[in-house]
Amino acid sequence: MLLGHMGGPFFARRDAGAWTLPKGEYAAGESPWEAACREWREELGVPPPEGEAVPLGEVRQAGGKTVTAWAVEGDLDPAAVVPGTFRMEWPPRSGRIQEFPELDRVEWFTPGRARSVIVKAQTAFLDRLAEHSH
Repeated sequence: MLLGHMGGPFFARRDAGAWTLPKGEYAAGESPWEAACREWREELGVPPPEGEAVPLGEVRQAGGKTVTAWAVEGDLDPAAVVPGTFRMEWPPRSGRIQEFPELDRVEWFTPGRARSVIVKAQTAFLDRLAEHSH
């Protein structure tokens, strides 16, 4: 499973719970699948893999965000990733706006290792993918 480590200062020294599926917000008029493909391109800088998209459903994360995911078999060299960026004031109340990568690194994980680092709510996607694989 391909996961990205969330970029920015809040996650710089964290590993457990700091890895995620590439994801983002829906734009007006977008289907969930269209949003997922757009976010993949924005966050990874490469086109999403072609192939059958296996729906993994939705989860609600602790912060209230609902994430919809699919699995598509593919091959990606993490070194080819050119992450998108975001801007935020850092340090807080400093007046300095800095730019950070949305994902500061991307790696392939076995299901067991993914379970130990992925955002807690997203472990449901690992379970659903395992069910589909059997």
